[in-house]
Amino acid sequence: MAVQWLLLCHGLVTLLVVVSFLCGQWPIFDGTPIQRIHRFLTFGAYDYFLRLIGYVFGSKGTNTVLAIESFCCDRPNPILQVIYLAIIGITYYIITISTFKYVPGYYLSGIHRYTSFLAVTVGVLLFLLTSFSDPGTVNADNVHRYLSAYPYDNIIYSEKECSTCKILKPARSKHCSICDRCVARFDHHCGWMNNCIGERNTRYFMAFLLWHFFLCVYGAVAIGLVLAGQLKELKVVYILTVYYGVENSFFGLAPYVIQWILGSYNTQLLIMVFLSIVCLLLGGFFGYHAKLCITNTTTNETFKWQEYISWQRKTSEAKASAAALRASMDGLSSERKPPESKWRTIFRRSRLEQVQVVKNNTYDHGFLHNIHEVIFPFSSRPSFSRSKPKSG
Repeated sequence: MAVQWLLLCHGLVTLLVVVSFLCGQWPIFDGTPIQRIHRFLTFGAYDYFLRLIGYVFGSKGTNTVLAIESFCCDRPNPILQVIYLAIIGITYYIITISTFKYVPGYYLSGIHRYTSFLAVTVGVLLFLLTSFSDPGTVNADNVHRYLSAYPYDNIIYSEKECSTCKILKPARSKHCSICDRCVARFDHHCGWMNNCIGERNTRYFMAFLLWHFFLCVYGAVAIGLVLAGQLKELKVVYILTVYYGVENSFFGLAPYVIQWILGSYNTQLLIMVFLSIVCLLLGGFFGYHAKLCITNTTTNETFKWQEYISWQRKTSEAKASAAALRASMDGLSSERKPPESKWRTIFRRSRLEQVQVVKNNTYDHGFLHNIHEVIFPFSSRPSFSRSKPKSG
């Protein structure tokens, strides 16, 4: 029974941490413990760590941590790339030495020894392709082509010059301070790839996320089938029910089966739980970016739209407040009118409630066109290289 409660608590804590980290900033969680956990995981924990270092080692320790942070986060470096290769290599090695001896088994054929290696190899190749591909660098030679491909919407993008590159910034582009270059259709700088995600390599990045999601699902399901096969081959259920008198039901057998798995196959169980958690993270991340691709929006533009809509709403609310104040002043100065019905006053909507700000994304041309633009970016099409600069 203690094992059951331990696994249940572990699963609930893991779920709480994952949901808080991924979804804690959503408006629905405002003022809830999930929002506070999210803030702690993303900002608070590091702030407390800095304070602890400063208290123990003084300013020198804090400066050292900040210098390490600058090296890891503010300039190109392969640290996270090495960590990714280490994670996938060590995980596959542990699976090989702990699980392959049971393959082929009752539910799995021997071919999975080779398909698993092939799946991991494809995942690493997608990682390398995303890491070392050009994200869509904008320079003096191709800036006029990008200016034609991505016109300004004069809402969140207007004509301006990049203060670093000294060229016009095409719409949807951004100068990455880490890579020190302008990137077309800039989405974000990915530390795991040590590369920007932009117009030319968003397709590879999405393929990487989707493939690794299915890779984790494949690994977790395969290990689960191995454990189920061992349960069947060793006749554990038969022994428990016949020789130990355990009730032949799910709730009767579950505690004993879990205890048996923890005692005999704890490594496989831990790897399966690890793959399941990573699968949830990758699934959420892929879903978020898939939504962006479908609506032809980028992560960078999401923040820009949030700032624009917030500013427009505040402006509209200020105008509505001024109009309401003006109307009330006019009412006081005009002739006395018949009193308004109390029910009409109660149910009448406030002018502030009527304020609506609409997101007008001019780059959203429909589902099929948006997907086509991600898979076949403008700069990869023959028409892009043939385009000529507009004469002034």
